[in-house]
Amino acid sequence: MRVIVAGGGVAGAATAIALGRAGAEVRVYESHADPAGPVGSFVSLAANGLRALRSLGVLEAVQDAGFPVERQRMWSGSGRLMGDLPRGRLADDPLRSVTLMRGDLVEALRAEAVRSGAEIVTGVRVTGAAHTADGVRAELAGGSAEADLLVGADGIWSATRRVLDPAAPEPAYAGQYSVSGVARPVPGVEAGTFNMVFCWAGAFVAIAAPGAVWWSAQVTASEAPDLGTTGVDALARLFRHEEMPSAVLRAVTATHRPTLHHVLPPVRVWRDDRTVLVGDASHPVGAGQGASMAIEDAAVLAHALRTQGTVAAGLAAYEADRRARVAKLVKMAAANRDAKTAGPLARRVRDVVMPVALRLFHERSTAWLYTGGPVLDGPAVTGSAG
Repeated sequence: MRVIVAGGGVAGAATAIALGRAGAEVRVYESHADPAGPVGSFVSLAANGLRALRSLGVLEAVQDAGFPVERQRMWSGSGRLMGDLPRGRLADDPLRSVTLMRGDLVEALRAEAVRSGAEIVTGVRVTGAAHTADGVRAELAGGSAEADLLVGADGIWSATRRVLDPAAPEPAYAGQYSVSGVARPVPGVEAGTFNMVFCWAGAFVAIAAPGAVWWSAQVTASEAPDLGTTGVDALARLFRHEEMPSAVLRAVTATHRPTLHHVLPPVRVWRDDRTVLVGDASHPVGAGQGASMAIEDAAVLAHALRTQGTVAAGLAAYEADRRARVAKLVKMAAANRDAKTAGPLARRVRDVVMPVALRLFHERSTAWLYTGGPVLDGPAVTGSAG
């Protein structure tokens, strides 16, 4: 089976691995000249994402590119510890959440995709597509390419999504923006901990990386700001009331490019008989699960295409498998976002309720997320995709 993958980020590279290992002939078109370069900030992979990586045979390479994070601590703006939880896993899970730079994750996945037989073409974007008599033709800048299947892994601004449905929803500003970077080690940010501080201005993340602190300020703003004005000095003023964020911002050694957060209404059309969406193109989920869900998508898609008789049947099975799980996570992500953007009264209620809820209900309420079922928890992908 010939496959074109639109997009060479996490979702696209993982899909190339999964389908390449399943015997497909895969070509990835990526608009950025170097999708494995310094793109974005850091990303965390929870146990479910790590299991999906194991099913693709690339877990160790990703673990080597990052560092494990044992615990997640939730803090109020006043410095009160509201929860101390296993990070991205159930308490008895031997896998530890991994944090790494997004570019390093893409680089590890892309290298494995090439070893799996995929061809990666950079600097070329898929701009459209049309069915042919026996497949699909992808439109490229200056040409076209034909295949049996087109996978839209081209992110929240997906062109493939509009091919499937010209009336597909468009992303909208979510009322938050992020500035991330690196700081010198500071007291209170302990090794092996992911710290989330709920602040007056939004939320602040601080993670003890080897020899440094990786941080991200997630700022609530009703109107999208001029990102050129969102430097460390501005952040220091916004987070001046909270001890840990203030200490980290005083120790900053580098900042990454600021980003606006966007939300996407539910995508009605994920596929037709020859085209399918994966990752943020179909379901930007948030909740620290974007990369993990994209990797899950890749593994499940490859399994569906291997076990069904036709491409169309495989795509239908893929969508049936993924819809309910993703919808459940989107609801969780919305609740997380609301907690970060709460007003004064809601913040007071949150600070009272959250410690009790985390202690009594967190593990039971997230058990479904950190396991993935027989496809994702099974052995590495093998066999033919057609």
